[in-house]
Amino acid sequence: MQLGRRSLLLAAAAGTATAATAVPAAAEPRKGPVVIGHRGAAGWRPEHTAASYTYAVQTGADWIEPDLVPTKDHVLVVRHENEISQTTDVARHPEFADRRTTKTVDGRAVTGWFTEDFTLAELKTLRAVERLPQVRNRNTVFDGREEVMTFQEVVELARRLSRTYGRTIAVFPETKHPTYFRSIGLALEPKLAAAIRRNRLGRRECVVQSFEPTSLRRMTDLGVPLWQALGTTGGPYDLASSGDPTTYRDMMTSKGLAEIAEYADWIGPDKSSVAATSLVADAHAAGLRIGPYTFRAENQFLPAEFRHGSGANDFGDAFAEYALYYRMGVDAVVTDFPDLAVIARRS
Repeated sequence: MQLGRRSLLLAAAAGTATAATAVPAAAEPRKGPVVIGHRGAAGWRPEHTAASYTYAVQTGADWIEPDLVPTKDHVLVVRHENEISQTTDVARHPEFADRRTTKTVDGRAVTGWFTEDFTLAELKTLRAVERLPQVRNRNTVFDGREEVMTFQEVVELARRLSRTYGRTIAVFPETKHPTYFRSIGLALEPKLAAAIRRNRLGRRECVVQSFEPTSLRRMTDLGVPLWQALGTTGGPYDLASSGDPTTYRDMMTSKGLAEIAEYADWIGPDKSSVAATSLVADAHAAGLRIGPYTFRAENQFLPAEFRHGSGANDFGDAFAEYALYYRMGVDAVVTDFPDLAVIARRS
């Protein structure tokens, strides 16, 4: 019996082995936009874990995304933020209770525990937890099972998965808060550049992203594509902190896109910046590829016309949203549910 879109979503949520969700895209040639597993398959597993990255690839992701932050001993690890109370069990470790503090990161006061106050050995004693337990309660069953990964471990995992599935899996690292980390003597770019060179990552294996243009400009000699991420309000922190009033909206004008094309190959806007605009065509005209973020399946993250049921966390018609953006001509999608993006791409 052929399953409809709603049934496929429900089957995927339940873990049902339907033909559409159970068959991994192994050596199957990719047709259509690149599917990027946002922090792995964050809709199904706690983000930035080996299980999340592996599941993303098993279900068809082309790239996997690690967010990079440093440890006290200057090792790059993968976490959504340097503040880790929402993504690890650090609060349950009495030996680290005195590390809780308040810092100003990118002009905003943040209270919690920070990767830059821990050595790698100390971070390895922590375990990952689901960041959005109220939204993705099903993922909490995996809490406590995975350790904090280094970027090097993600690269090695991507290469193992490439061999297993007969296709090249690229890593898509993001430099998080690079101006802040540079200010405290833990610059991200030299460590990332060294890792790219040490692992001999080429253009098909690595794409580097950042919301801060100066971070990307520091890595133009690496020989890998660069991706300028774009927010919805304000402007990049590196520019704002230096007195440059350029906003993300300015960067999405024809003039702004031409300037981005001088150092980057991609732009990554919020998907809301793409809908009902000419941004896809404008990016292509500037010689840039475009990959909007972040696609999710829950109603609260979908346009009103694609929502089903009354619950904010019920699954809506994610397939319809993918189809809409694929028709717009995007070159990639950044998604918490790479399996659904791949199914939609086959349609």
